[in-house]
Amino acid sequence: MAGSQVTREAVLEALRVVEDPDVHRSIVEMDMVKTIDIVGSRVGVEVLLTIHGCPLRTVIEKQVRDAVLSVKGVTEVQVAIGTMNDEERERFAAKLRGKDAQAAVPPLLRPETDTTFIAVASGKGGVGKSTVTANLGVALARAGYRVGIVDADIYGFSLPNIFGIADIKPAVVSNLIMPVQTHGVRVVSMQFFVPANRPVIWRGPMLGKMLRNFFQEVHWGDLDVMLLDLPPGTGDVALDIHGMLPKSRELIVTTPHPNAADVAVRAGLMARQVNHDILGVVENMAYYACGHCGERTYLFGEGGGRQVAEALGTDLVAQIPLAVAQSGTGIFSEGSELAAVFDDLARQLVDRTALRPQMATRA
Repeated sequence: MAGSQVTREAVLEALRVVEDPDVHRSIVEMDMVKTIDIVGSRVGVEVLLTIHGCPLRTVIEKQVRDAVLSVKGVTEVQVAIGTMNDEERERFAAKLRGKDAQAAVPPLLRPETDTTFIAVASGKGGVGKSTVTANLGVALARAGYRVGIVDADIYGFSLPNIFGIADIKPAVVSNLIMPVQTHGVRVVSMQFFVPANRPVIWRGPMLGKMLRNFFQEVHWGDLDVMLLDLPPGTGDVALDIHGMLPKSRELIVTTPHPNAADVAVRAGLMARQVNHDILGVVENMAYYACGHCGERTYLFGEGGGRQVAEALGTDLVAQIPLAVAQSGTGIFSEGSELAAVFDDLARQLVDRTALRPQMATRA
C-alpha cells in the first residue's frame, strides 16, 4: 500500500526546510514540531509557535502543509498551530543562545566575527543620517546580504518611523529579543521599548549598557553587515561604539551647507583618532531636481560633501538629491531614481569593505 510507506522520519526530513520566520532556523532543529500522527496516507502535524497570534501563522501553516505533501505516499495533511508553554519557550531560547549563553563577550563583538560593521555618523542632527542608514540597509538587502541595523541614537531614535514599524513591538522569548524584520533587514531601536513620546533621560553609563544589550540580548542570527545609526556629534554613544567595535568602518553624512560640513569633519576626525577607517562621505540633500525639466537647484549651497571628503582624505561616494519617498515611509521604492542612488552606494561600500559575496543569502 502506498500509505504504509509514510514514516515519521520522512515527514521530519521534509519539515526541515520550514523555518521559523523570526530566527531563520528549521522548525525541526528548534523542536517546534510537537506531534506527527500518521494514518495510512493521511498525516497530522502540530507545530508550536513562540507567541500567540503570530502574524505569519498562515504562512507557516501553508509551508508545513506543502512540505508534508511532498513526501511520497502522503495524500492529505492536517496542520494544527499551537503556542509554546513557558518551559518550551525556555528550551527554545536556550537553543538560540547555544554555547554562547554565558559568554562575557557576545559573538557579534568578538574579534573573529565575520560580520562587517559600518557606523553611519554625522556632526549635526537633521542631515538625514537615519534616512541614509535605512535606505542603505535596504539596498544591501536587495543585493542579497543579510543586514542588521542598530538604532544607536538612544535619545533621538527615528528608524522605526522611517521604516513604518513604530507601532510594532519585537517578540521576546525568555528575555531574548527578536529584531523586527522589515524590507529584508533586521532592526532594533530604543523606540520599541519606551512609551510613546516619553523622553529617555539617562547618563552615559546607562547608554553604554543599553547598546551592549542590543548585542547581548538580541538574537541577530547570521549577519553579513551591521549598520549602526549613530547620534550626531562625538559624545558618549559614539565613544562606546568605538570601544565596542574597534574594527568598525565609518560613513560620514553631511549636507552641502558649510555649517554641517564643518561639524561633519569633526565627527570624521574622531573616527580617525580611534583608528576607524572612513569609507567615504555622503552628501545628502545635495540638490533638488525639477520633476519636469530636470534642472538642478542647490537649495543648501554646493561643495560641502567634497569639502568634508578632502579634509578627511577620503572620497565623496554619493550625492543624494532632496526628495520625498512615495512609499508612505522613508524608504524609497525599488526601481525609483533614489533607490538606484542607494544601490550604487551599496555597491561601492561592498567593494570598499571587501564584503565576501559568498556570505550573502541569495534567492
